[in-house]
Amino acid sequence: MHIPNYATGRKGAFHDSVGELASRWRGGPALLVGDTNSGYPGIDEETRVFGPGETRFLDTLARADWVDAYRHIHGQRTAFTWYSPNGDNGFRLDQAFVNPPLLPRLRRAAYEWPGGRRRGLSDHAAMIVDLAEPSGDSAELERAADEICSEGPRRADA
Repeated sequence: MHIPNYATGRKGAFHDSVGELASRWRGGPALLVGDTNSGYPGIDEETRVFGPGETRFLDTLARADWVDAYRHIHGQRTAFTWYSPNGDNGFRLDQAFVNPPLLPRLRRAAYEWPGGRRRGLSDHAAMIVDLAEPSGDSAELERAADEICSEGPRRADA
C-alpha cells in the first residue's frame, strides 16, 4: 500500500480505510505492507512531523491486533526508511503489519539500502519480512489460499 502524505488532502481518508480493513479482516494470515507515510512521534522521525493522525492510525492497527513486524523483532531500535532531500533527516515511513494468525511465523524484519542510501535505486529502503514455512497439511493450506484469493477478503459482516 502507499498512503499519500497530508499535502494530497487524502491521508486521513486512507488511514481510516486501511484501519477499517484491518479491523474487519477475517481472511486468515495476512500482512499489510508498504509506505504508510506514518510513524510514531519521537522514535520514527529525526525531525518532528508525525502527529495525532499518524498515532491514531498506528494505534487503530494495534487495537485490531496487527503487529508492527519491525518493532516486534527490534523493540524501540531506530531505523529510517526514507530521508528528506532537503534536510537529510530520516523517517521510518515503511512498515509491515502482521495479523495474529501470521505472527507465529514471523522470523525477521529488516530494512536494507541496496547500493547504499545515497546511490540506491530508490529513495526508500527495501523492507524484508522473513516468515517461517507454514506448518500443517500443505494441500489444505493451498486450498485455503485458493479460496481466499478467488473470493477476495472476508469481511466480518459477510
